[in-house]
Amino acid sequence: MPTIDTLFTPRDSARHRRPAVAPDLPRGGRLHRPLLWMAATMAALVLFSAAGMVFDTRMLLDESVWLKPFKFGLAFVLYGITLAWLLSLPHRGSRVTWWMGTVFAVTGFVDVGFIVVQAARGTYSHFNDETDAVNSIGQLVFASGVPGLFFANLVIVLILSWQRLVDRATARAIHTGLGLAVAGMALGYLMGFTGKQLVRDADGNAVELVAGHTVLDDPSLNARDGVGGMPITHWSTIGGDLRIPHFLGLHAIQVLLLAVVALAWLAPRNPWLRDERTRAALIGVFASGYAGLLAIVFWQAMRAQSLVHPDGRTLFAIGLLILVVTLLTLAVYWRAHTAAVMPTARCDRALRVRTPAGSSDVH
Repeated sequence: MPTIDTLFTPRDSARHRRPAVAPDLPRGGRLHRPLLWMAATMAALVLFSAAGMVFDTRMLLDESVWLKPFKFGLAFVLYGITLAWLLSLPHRGSRVTWWMGTVFAVTGFVDVGFIVVQAARGTYSHFNDETDAVNSIGQLVFASGVPGLFFANLVIVLILSWQRLVDRATARAIHTGLGLAVAGMALGYLMGFTGKQLVRDADGNAVELVAGHTVLDDPSLNARDGVGGMPITHWSTIGGDLRIPHFLGLHAIQVLLLAVVALAWLAPRNPWLRDERTRAALIGVFASGYAGLLAIVFWQAMRAQSLVHPDGRTLFAIGLLILVVTLLTLAVYWRAHTAAVMPTARCDRALRVRTPAGSSDVH
């Protein structure tokens, strides 16, 4: 009497006897030391800035002088640790990516260092047109540092984007996440074209900024940045804010890697998620949805529209994006569910054919 195992092809047998454990998350080698040191320094800056917001009452545009160092420090902690892990994965061109990671770490440390200096002085780091020596030198640092960050990240993306470093789902999250991060960095350059504004520093002195992050239909409004800011983020409520797409793009890779972890955790409890190709397809859907959201908030900001005051066109675009992502997710589920059910159905048909009528003895 044939056993059940003999009724499967080797491929089907492997599929059905797959252990119900979470897929292994990729582990790299030695983490990139300069990026780790940068992340550790930025973590210390986050704590220092948090204390500064409590004990230092000076304000710039209705927010603490230490809020910008806090936000930049936190962003560099997250991105630095992520990049250090990525560069630890075995890949071709590792010597070049190591040096690009070092350029990113050093440049990030210097750029954020200038932001801290300006915060301590009670004045602006970005777009500051004052002619004092400290600001003039700092603006030269920015003029070279920001492109350096962008170039280093772009080279890393170009080297890693054509290599499959890990499993399909994680690789897709890495490739799309890094691409969206480069897009987010590039969008930050558009802040330089929003028009001049006249503001005051923490001591009440007038300061002219050559640009800002708020987009208005009438850019002549003085001190448009900081007017009607949202809680916590301080994103504009009176116009479009280019920091929003900049923020979403930069942190896409962390969001997508968290999605990979979530799918790996759910896989043992949901058989249709155990196939690596299914999880990769879902990450592709999530990444497409994230890219669509990035495009919508950028489009909204460029139309001088606040995130919290969407018009009908914005709401329609968001609704259409949700519909498309939902349909694609259901399509992935249907395909995975069908692929999981068909081998079992073939096995049942084969078992009925090979088992004599009236016999229940199946070993």
